[in-house]
Amino acid sequence: MRVEILNISYKFRPALAAGLAALFLAGGISAADLRFIDVEREDDIYRLKSITWFGAEPEALYNLLRDYDQFSKFTSAVVESRNLEPDEDGRPQYFTRMEGCVLLWCNSFVRIGHLTLQPTSEIVANAHPEKSDFIRSRERWQLIPEGDGTLLIYEFEMVPNFWVPPVIGPFYIKRALKSGGEKAADRIEVLALGREPQK
Repeated sequence: MRVEILNISYKFRPALAAGLAALFLAGGISAADLRFIDVEREDDIYRLKSITWFGAEPEALYNLLRDYDQFSKFTSAVVESRNLEPDEDGRPQYFTRMEGCVLLWCNSFVRIGHLTLQPTSEIVANAHPEKSDFIRSRERWQLIPEGDGTLLIYEFEMVPNFWVPPVIGPFYIKRALKSGGEKAADRIEVLALGREPQK
């Protein structure tokens, strides 16, 4: 069994927070506060957990995060995303296509799955292995009111069903998960507040 852990727990320093605010949120909106991010690999299983405070109400974040028509606006890893018709059990379904490169090796990955919803407090997205490029892909968003905003606990677990270049491939996947999570936070906040993020 092989376990690799990248663990960063911090609050943005004032200068960094000011820089992010100027970069992403021109117009006076305060930047999201990424309090914790952890990326772990155990054999073929990749796990990410983050805790972020947003200056937006739970309902606004909930409505954004369950709308897959919006996903490509806040993460560059997703190049195509959309809502699909509900399945036979009435559960909302989604489609995403991601692209990634490890040195000269580039590929496109599809996820098709369903959502389990607890309005304004929890979203769980499970991909269907038979329709996706993942043996397992599960995301969970928990939304907890805190002060005049929302604490978002995000957990992602995936097992790829595609070849990953040995040695360097896992390193790049872990780095992409971490950097993608950090970059998405401010864009999510801007969209939840009804504005368009800067390019």
